[in-house]
Amino acid sequence: MEYFLFALRNLRRKGVRSWLTLLGICIGIAAVVSLISLGDGLKIAVASQFGISSTELITVTAGGSGFSAPGSDVVKPLTKSDVDAIGRISSVDFALARNIETVSVDFNNKVIFTSATSIPDGDEKNFYKITDLETIGGRLLKDGDSKKVLIGYSLSQGSKNGFDKDITAGKKISILGENFTVAGVLKKQGSFVVDGIVFMHNSELENLSKYGDNVDIIAVKVKDKDLINRTKIDIEKLMRERRNVPVDGEDFKVSTPEASLAQVNQILTAIQIFIVIIAFISIIIGAFGIANTMTTSVLERRKEIGIMKSIGAKNSQIFMQFFVESGFLGIIGGVLGILLGISLGYIGTFQINNFFGANTSPQLNFGLIFFSLFGSFFIGVLSGIFPAMKAAKQNPVEALTG
Repeated sequence: MEYFLFALRNLRRKGVRSWLTLLGICIGIAAVVSLISLGDGLKIAVASQFGISSTELITVTAGGSGFSAPGSDVVKPLTKSDVDAIGRISSVDFALARNIETVSVDFNNKVIFTSATSIPDGDEKNFYKITDLETIGGRLLKDGDSKKVLIGYSLSQGSKNGFDKDITAGKKISILGENFTVAGVLKKQGSFVVDGIVFMHNSELENLSKYGDNVDIIAVKVKDKDLINRTKIDIEKLMRERRNVPVDGEDFKVSTPEASLAQVNQILTAIQIFIVIIAFISIIIGAFGIANTMTTSVLERRKEIGIMKSIGAKNSQIFMQFFVESGFLGIIGGVLGILLGISLGYIGTFQINNFFGANTSPQLNFGLIFFSLFGSFFIGVLSGIFPAMKAAKQNPVEALTG
């Protein structure tokens, strides 16, 4: 306790220099904590953007440039007969055709462009089963509805939709020049894919966009999630035969939510690691700062060391005083860095939620916090070993007369 009290007194006495020394460690630890927390939060936010809750779902798309709606710019698009063929695979529960089109929406004398996606006529129940759509106003579309649409949560909000006015169930909107009634407003999904688009029956979207027999996405529900990999292989084999393409020459893609999410997470993790490496450079710079401060402190306190030795202080006691002081610098910098990192994590998560329209909570990794605190203390004491040894070896006579 005495060592810590001495350390606290000496740090307070050095004032600005102590705070500048803490800055390097503080910034490094804050960067590590905040970036890892933000990375974890970003992964959860990205996962929510898939808009699909079913783990037994496979999606099939045709190959394209990737700069427009899935399957909309391909040389050889998928067709409704592909949907029927996939639906006949024994392990498949059902297969649904989905089309996504860019449309103009007119409301409150203002026009915006957004996406509209199809709901299969007569197969609404299965569509809702794989998308988990629920309304907070009005109702879902049902078979036989004419000139009715569903809109996502964000599209209903006047502060977000570009119309400067809320759209509620029962309101009239114009899509590509034709009038539709909003049957229901969807519950917030936390996904800009779902929250910002229009859902309408396939027959009406096809009539507006004239895509005919073409299909952008085939959503395939597997009977059992344990069969998902086998079903994926069966679909790939079937589609190669139907499209007359060889293995590794596919002009289509069959993917599962888990596989797609794993690819995204792999990229995010790589970015996260790169940024954390940069943050560790800041910590190393902070360690040099502590070593420099402690070395300067030894030179400034030579007479103090000489007096302590002349009245019986042992080398080990001198060593411990400077050793604990450097560790104290590290741990204070670590605590301040953790608090700053957590604050930045909360602010960053809030911004991520605003960007994605998600509802993710700040991710606090207590293991990371403990490791950061221990690491900052370890860096501090490691940086102070050489200055502490130098202080302990001081000759009391030379220290007093120097």
